[in-house]
Amino acid sequence: MKTVIVTGGNSGIGLGISKFFHENNYFVIVGGRKDYDLEKKFPKNFIFQSLDLRHEKSHQKLVDIAIKKTGKINCYINNVGLSAWRPIKSVDNEFLDNMITSNLKSAFWGAKAAVNYMVEGDTIINISSIAGKRGSSNNSVYVATKFAMNGLTQSLAKELGPKGIRVNAVCPVLVETEGLSNALKEQYSPAEGNLDNFFENFKKSNSALNRLPTKKEVASICLFLASSNSSAITGQCWNVDCGVFPQ
Repeated sequence: MKTVIVTGGNSGIGLGISKFFHENNYFVIVGGRKDYDLEKKFPKNFIFQSLDLRHEKSHQKLVDIAIKKTGKINCYINNVGLSAWRPIKSVDNEFLDNMITSNLKSAFWGAKAAVNYMVEGDTIINISSIAGKRGSSNNSVYVATKFAMNGLTQSLAKELGPKGIRVNAVCPVLVETEGLSNALKEQYSPAEGNLDNFFENFKKSNSALNRLPTKKEVASICLFLASSNSSAITGQCWNVDCGVFPQ
């Protein structure tokens, strides 16, 4: 049985990833702030640890748990992140620091903690966004953090490749989760107070498939990238976007 660590794997896309890996015979270790009674939902081969993953020591704690329990880390998934819109005139130091720490520093600390125990064939997966490939209005901070995460992915792939460790990113478009819905309700979001209209208009005007990806579809790409079926793939940032941003 392989072992995966999923940061922020207790809700939203992260929970979808945790569930899918668990269903595919992984021992799943999840770190996040809120428990949501996950260990009752996953009574076997699952551990939840309450942590603030903006801090390096929290990632080290997850790694320590994995090594103590299973002796290995086959895949480390950096999923922690915040989504928020704000025009540049309204960006202050607190907002900037919080986004950078949550969306970028967390991925650095996760990779740093994991690589000390990884061997040939193990993988790191960063959950990025198509916002890491194109800009959008009132979204400069979030976009900058995701561009940086894609750069981190490419650099670590070069650095860790000689050891046989692969590093890739997954770049979803909007995935309808509670976290995204809450962010879209904020003052400067493109939804302008009407989430249903926003999602429907976005699908019709942007998506080649006239729909948005699901959490399971994001998770299935992660599982593929964690498997030996993708053994020649590293340093790539995979769009999961129903054709919103063809490349």
